[in-house]
Amino acid sequence: MLSEQIYDQVRDAIMRGEVEPGQALKPQELAARYEVSLAVVREALVRLVGEGLAERLTNRGFAVPSLADRRWQEIVEARQTVEPAMLRLSVARGDLEWETRVRATGHRLARTPMYVPDEGNYYSAAWAEAHRLFHRTLLDGCGNAVLLENFDRMWMASELARRWTVHPAYRLPVEDVLAQHEALERAALSRDQEEAAGLLTDHLGATAALLTGAETGES
Repeated sequence: MLSEQIYDQVRDAIMRGEVEPGQALKPQELAARYEVSLAVVREALVRLVGEGLAERLTNRGFAVPSLADRRWQEIVEARQTVEPAMLRLSVARGDLEWETRVRATGHRLARTPMYVPDEGNYYSAAWAEAHRLFHRTLLDGCGNAVLLENFDRMWMASELARRWTVHPAYRLPVEDVLAQHEALERAALSRDQEEAAGLLTDHLGATAALLTGAETGES
């Protein structure tokens, strides 16, 4: 489907940082660039709006969400409320198969390069997927499909904000990021519910802190 292809290309451009926060997404320009109709472009942009990767402006078309958008802080707050509770359930309910998958995804995350020169200043697509799988696996031991569906939606909504925080001006050292995930894995597999939940809350809060610094220009 043509609109699916345009959606993929525009989404990738946004996620790679080729389109800056707050920058306009002009349907006419995109239609000319990709040699498709305006209807196809608009269909793709509406889908991006639904995923939180674009916003619709009154009488002004579409744009990438602004870095200062309050929505990002609210997403982090929601994740800090929901995900630690999910992790407590995972630690209590997860079986041996869950433990094995947590170890495997943690190992994959640790061994996947976070930055690749060919992919610019933002973290690599391979690391992004390894990161998602690690967090999803930590939580899927909870066994609650409704909670996991909510996690998937919040993850997508916050993915763009996380990518902004790894711009060289704001990003944490790779060693610190690895240490946070290793600590999470150890606490979960040690079946320490409170330690794991606390570490996850702090880990999610780091994104909010980095976004605040990015908004104010502090580094």
